[in-house]
Amino acid sequence: MPRRLSPLVTFGLFASMAFGLSSCGLSPQRPAWRTQQENVCLAQQRVRASAYVQAVNEMNGPGVCGMTRPFKVAALQDGAVAFNSTATLDCSMVAELEDWLADVVQPAAQMRFGVGVAQINSMGSYSCRGMNGQWGAPLSEHSFGNAIDIGGFVLADGREIAIVRDWTRGDAQMRAFLWDVHAGSCRHFSTVLSPGSNPFHYNHIHVDLAMHGRGGGIICNPAPVETVAPAFPAAVARAPVGTAFPTGSIASANTGRATVEDEDIDPGDAPPRAAFEGEGRAPQFGAYDAPPLPPRRPF
Repeated sequence: MPRRLSPLVTFGLFASMAFGLSSCGLSPQRPAWRTQQENVCLAQQRVRASAYVQAVNEMNGPGVCGMTRPFKVAALQDGAVAFNSTATLDCSMVAELEDWLADVVQPAAQMRFGVGVAQINSMGSYSCRGMNGQWGAPLSEHSFGNAIDIGGFVLADGREIAIVRDWTRGDAQMRAFLWDVHAGSCRHFSTVLSPGSNPFHYNHIHVDLAMHGRGGGIICNPAPVETVAPAFPAAVARAPVGTAFPTGSIASANTGRATVEDEDIDPGDAPPRAAFEGEGRAPQFGAYDAPPLPPRRPF
């Protein structure tokens, strides 16, 4: 009866075969869509080199890992939003992160806290490894600089929002902010995995631009939950009496006029509003006696 090989020995044999094929010039190639995606991004000049975004030499291997035109990114939005550590990403991810910040993260932070985000706390960008760091798993999008793991944010006033803590244990506005970010991420990225999606993502939000199937598709887990805007937005709460706001702005919509007047609700006395409504895997919060809800914001 032939002797059964241990899993470790089996893995070693497969690795040796892979390296043997590579040395013979038979190594697998990166899918064509990756190069096409990079080339389109570069041709459209969606990313421009700066003091915060530097183009570096091509990264190759091991195997098919790497990027043709990688970027080292220390900060986004012309330096206004720093990374806690330099991220290595491909062109498309850098460009989409810029759009995501402008479209999703900063408006949500301003509405919930009255200040913007000044730092993204990354938990990893480029890394040649299997999905979820598992041996033998298909290569992660991190292997192509096409993904980033976000562990939290630091606001401009110094407050830190940590996903591992604040996704379920933060105050109502922190939790609502993180769910706003999660939902908005599903408009910008093809894969969004947040706490509740699986045990590997309990402490971060993973976003990438993977090609799912021939026609592409979106994986967004857990399902987004609709949130309710604050009864009295933080941006209005911090504004002095008489401050003018553009017609149609969040401030105008919530106060019913374009300026903050003496008779407006004192934000310090206003009860907190329920952060989430509806069913889903998101935390649920009790209702409060409060003024009528503002119009719901679509995802």
